[in-house]
Amino acid sequence: MRNKILIVDDSKFNRQVLIDILQDTYGVIEAANGAEALKIVETQMNEIAGIFLDINMPEMDGIEFLKVMTGKNWLGAFPVLVVTSEQSVEQVAECFEYGAADYIRKPVNTDFVQQRLNKLLALYEQKNEFKERLDKQTQTMRSQYRLLQQQAAQLKKNNENIINMLGTVVEYRNLEGRMHTARVKGFTKILGTYMMKNYPEYELTEEKINAIAAASVLHDVGKVMLSDEVLLKPGKLTEEEFEYVKSHSIKGYDIVCDIADMLDGEYVQYCKEIVRWHHEKYDGSGYPDGLKKEEIPISAQLVSIADCLESLLSESVYKGAIPFEEAFNMILQGECGMFSFKLLECFRKAKADLENYAQQAEKNTTKASIPK
Repeated sequence: MRNKILIVDDSKFNRQVLIDILQDTYGVIEAANGAEALKIVETQMNEIAGIFLDINMPEMDGIEFLKVMTGKNWLGAFPVLVVTSEQSVEQVAECFEYGAADYIRKPVNTDFVQQRLNKLLALYEQKNEFKERLDKQTQTMRSQYRLLQQQAAQLKKNNENIINMLGTVVEYRNLEGRMHTARVKGFTKILGTYMMKNYPEYELTEEKINAIAAASVLHDVGKVMLSDEVLLKPGKLTEEEFEYVKSHSIKGYDIVCDIADMLDGEYVQYCKEIVRWHHEKYDGSGYPDGLKKEEIPISAQLVSIADCLESLLSESVYKGAIPFEEAFNMILQGECGMFSFKLLECFRKAKADLENYAQQAEKNTTKASIPK
């Protein structure tokens, strides 16, 4: 059970100030420098709920302590709050770079310390609970894979089940709403069907469209690796926070690569394309790689516009839901970035089917119906 707070500061007076604030609620451990703190963490890792860390200390300062903790992969289970009178923005920024969760300036305020600690502990508890769920899901998926080796005839069906399982994990944290991934899957399938009928040069088939739609549920899987404090922040993100959120494309791609041995080649390829490139734009203004025109795989193009439409239609911490007609016109008028002419032409032709599906999904918030 995590019920201890480690205070790392070379000043006994400063340690005592924090002890007086925390001792009624937590067991308190003291260390006079980073080296002492490392020995404590190594032996009491599973009991520590959080760390208050000074920067300037003899033998091993706070930044070196954070570097060692990062190198040993010991950060993540509990927050580290930097408590210092240091005025250097660069030094404080370096602490954040190496894993600090928050920054408190000395002299400390009792109420502020308690509020910040309680908030961070709640966030980390949620994060750790989610990680446990994700670990269990991963173990389940790997167990299923061993069975798949003996059930070749059921390979594709089980591949989709595995992807849907990960998609369920993604929806647990999705900002657009609980059924976001299901609706993106539905819109992707509709648009893919129109592209197949109108532009045969993409060599889409019903089987490929089904595989692309199935893979679409993983488009935001990288968000499971982002900080709750940024991902769940209400209101507008700062430029730095937005750049951080954009990293979910690369993080998601890395996740797919890690589980690639559990899927067959077709699913792996579509998952990689969609997860990494669903935020690319036809004019090259997207991310993470700035692809343009037909450098963007058709799978990612389809999911990109489907994700855009669904996000506009859904309420989130950032905005309210936008009516279908307005959202439809925003996309056609380029307010959500540039899409290919061919894709927009199919988007226009599919308007009635997309709107009908959106209305159907709205009526059934617990289980969206995917078109046959």
